[in-house]
Amino acid sequence: MPPQPQQRTTRAGLWGALGAFGLWGLLPLYWKLVQQVPPSEILCHRIVWSVVFLLPLVLLGGRLAEVRAAVASRRNLATIAGSSLLIGGNWFLYIWAVNSNMVLETSLGYYMTPLVNALLGALVLGERPSRVQLAAIAIAAAGVLSMLVSYGRLPWVALVLAVSFSFYGLLRKLVKVESIPGLFIETMLLAPVAVGYLGWLAWQGGGALGHLGLGTDLLLVGAGIATSTPLLCFAFAARRLRLTTLGVMQYIAPSIAFLLGAFVFREPVTSAHMLTFGCIWTALALYTADGIRAARSAYRHAIR
Repeated sequence: MPPQPQQRTTRAGLWGALGAFGLWGLLPLYWKLVQQVPPSEILCHRIVWSVVFLLPLVLLGGRLAEVRAAVASRRNLATIAGSSLLIGGNWFLYIWAVNSNMVLETSLGYYMTPLVNALLGALVLGERPSRVQLAAIAIAAAGVLSMLVSYGRLPWVALVLAVSFSFYGLLRKLVKVESIPGLFIETMLLAPVAVGYLGWLAWQGGGALGHLGLGTDLLLVGAGIATSTPLLCFAFAARRLRLTTLGVMQYIAPSIAFLLGAFVFREPVTSAHMLTFGCIWTALALYTADGIRAARSAYRHAIR
């Protein structure tokens, strides 16, 4: 019996989500290939070539009206400007951390993001977390404190990545714009600084583009594709899957990064690391199970 249309749609959505989170998880491999280039320069190429890649998608996809609507008011424009600064800072720190042999800590940061989102929802939006969610946040906090006790330092890279991305998500909630037009606007706002910096490097006779070989040039230009392709896959999946399914699958990306850090890049995995990750994984299991339970309960009430 051939699969029903709904089954085909769900299957396609699963492939889209696997593509999105798989590619995001593999990004450390990409940035390692250009680690001879300073992180600030990689970031600028990522911004500029993202604009170049996204522009025809916006124009040919008939999405220019969405872009105009999103920046129609000063308040929306200011909000998107704030989100662009957050995502730019998040990208820079991530690239720097990967090429400073801190892939494990970046994976910890993205494991923590859903929990920071829940905390922000309670503190900023007035949402009321369940007891299970509060317990999950407390367990995650205990994991972070355990690293402080063991190493005498907070995992600041993980914390900044999680907090910056959570605030980014919060600002994006305030402006009703889809992911592709939204990223196009954000990179457009950052592009003048990025182009100016790359132009200044070229004027000084420096800069990686054109000086480190064709392979590096292609990787820098391809940074726009590496940034935008997972987002396209995610947007495809989000229209075909339940949010609870996406919520569970989002852990694929930091899991791949964790495996890369531990087994490919051979970063040290100590008992303190495992205690912290164990707390985060336990918290995420509780948080995810509670979200699935709540979604099922809402679904049962909706069909009555």
